Amino acid sequence: MSFSSSLDAKELVRRAIDIVELVGRYIQLRRQGRMFVGLCPWHDDRRPSLQVNPERQSFRCWVCNIGGDCFSFLQRIENITFPEALEMLAERAGIELKPASRESQPAPSGALDRRTLLQAAAWAENQYHQCLLDAPEAEPARRYLAERGISNESVARFRLGFSPLRGDWLIERVERQAQRLRILEAIGILARGESGPYDRFRGRLLFSIRDAQGRPVGLGGRLLPDVPLASQAKYVNSPETMLFSKSKLLYGLDLARDAIRRGGDALVMEGYTDVIAAHQCGIAQAVAVLGTALGPEHIRTLKHYARRVVLVLDGDAAGIRRAKEVLGLFLAAQVDLRVVTLPEGLDPCDYLVRYGGQSFEQLIAEQAHDALTHAFLLETRGLDVERDVHAATEALERLLATIAQAPRLSGETTADWRLREEKALQRLAAFFRVEEGQVRQRLAALRRATRRRPAAPAGRAEAAGAAESGRNSARPAEALDSWRRELFELLVVRPEGWSVVRREIAADWLCEGPAGEIFRAACRILDRGQLPDYDRLMLELEDPAIKALLVQWDEQGQLKQQHNVPPEELLREMIERFNYEEEKKRRPAKVVALREGQVDHDQGLALLSELLEQEKKRQGISSPKDG
Repeated sequence: MSFSSSLDAKELVRRAIDIVELVGRYIQLRRQGRMFVGLCPWHDDRRPSLQVNPERQSFRCWVCNIGGDCFSFLQRIENITFPEALEMLAERAGIELKPASRESQPAPSGALDRRTLLQAAAWAENQYHQCLLDAPEAEPARRYLAERGISNESVARFRLGFSPLRGDWLIERVERQAQRLRILEAIGILARGESGPYDRFRGRLLFSIRDAQGRPVGLGGRLLPDVPLASQAKYVNSPETMLFSKSKLLYGLDLARDAIRRGGDALVMEGYTDVIAAHQCGIAQAVAVLGTALGPEHIRTLKHYARRVVLVLDGDAAGIRRAKEVLGLFLAAQVDLRVVTLPEGLDPCDYLVRYGGQSFEQLIAEQAHDALTHAFLLETRGLDVERDVHAATEALERLLATIAQAPRLSGETTADWRLREEKALQRLAAFFRVEEGQVRQRLAALRRATRRRPAAPAGRAEAAGAAESGRNSARPAEALDSWRRELFELLVVRPEGWSVVRREIAADWLCEGPAGEIFRAACRILDRGQLPDYDRLMLELEDPAIKALLVQWDEQGQLKQQHNVPPEELLREMIERFNYEEEKKRRPAKVVALREGQVDHDQGLALLSELLEQEKKRQGISSPKDG
């Protein structure tokens, strides 16, 4: 549902949320003077560098310079948009948000909103779950789960379900009402055939797929050995809907994310039962893809929560092939990837049931190779470098092509990544009997070729950029010169100066980049007849990166206000400095006009008098007083 993000609604929610309590739900905080501090979740923090200010209802990390209010904290920590953060916090505070009016956000007639779809998905999940627990026809599903070692506690925790074999079971439960059927079709639970709607998942064991906030958004249906179906596909997932996108979702992430944040590792498995078995054994950081290959969106999501990703593969040829397919993606994203292949062709669920969680964790600790080592082992297994020169050359080329997908080493590359690549190149040179300099030259050539590839069409690139910035913007604020930065710092803590600055200083000096967004927000507040103080600016802005800049200015401005220079005097000096700098820019043109006689006698005298006055001011010479 699209909600009105009016200032009144945002202010009600912001006042109702205690940012200390909110942040404390995700990280452990302790009081330090007037502030609260904790370990920052956005970098490898060893000493608490995240500071929460209960007076300003703001947070800021002093290392990675991320900051903001309750909305931007939730946007970043949950990787969601501002409207989603507003809705979540409103629900937490018990505040009902009004849907956006049709005038402000026109929608097609009969369009279904997101909240309605989420409610329908939660209702359907509950119906199927109760069916699995109680219905006689769900006995094959209960028997299958028992054989796989899935406990009743896990059935309840993961909200497993069953869809009876007859295709109208759920349809009857909504009494065949047309509107409710249309909603169930919109979330992909019902499909439409020649004779009307039917249950897409009939006869299957159901795995509820939830988003990172724990809301049901789709289903995965597994074929059961004792239930005859026309479709013999082992798994059937929800189709792409407004709620469900299998290229972005990870099964079990809602239950695993806290454990991943605490431990730093995410274990990525291939099946739903693998994840359930792992959690059942106390391995709470396990997630799975939804019947598709790991893609860039999955990796971005994992990078948001984890410092290291461990890919757990079945010990078969298909598992090995899948590892090859994704290594380059992880390298390109500079994600620390480890790969472990299970022995005896077992999948994780079978391994955990047979050997237990302790053995599984020991296997990962001892045999999880980093991405480059794993790639090397795959390509060189059984390879005779001396006798099969052609195969060796091709293997070396494939390995270098994989490494080339990682960004070129630069000053921003971490020491760990630099060391890892250095060791990999040395190992390649030694194994393939090639000079290390030649290996490096070939890698550089492959990277140059990669950079020369045509970019994505402008339309797609812009759309992708817009989508990314619409979710969790993290664009850095460009460095301002010291004069403008000090001016903004002063204005944030002394908001009565905004109207003076707007009147006295040219807007093009203040309207560039993120700083300009704050200036324009202040102007909008002034136009409403209000004072653009810190709280109103926070409510006016929605971009987390811009809010982080505002928090930074506020904190620096508060520190500087402890000095004894009156703010009115500081503001007057800044405006005079601006006027002087502007006049200095125009001075050369005026001097040329005088020298070349481009003005008449009276204009020349006026220009000369003006230039002399400016020079006196520059040298600190006062004009004579009357009398």
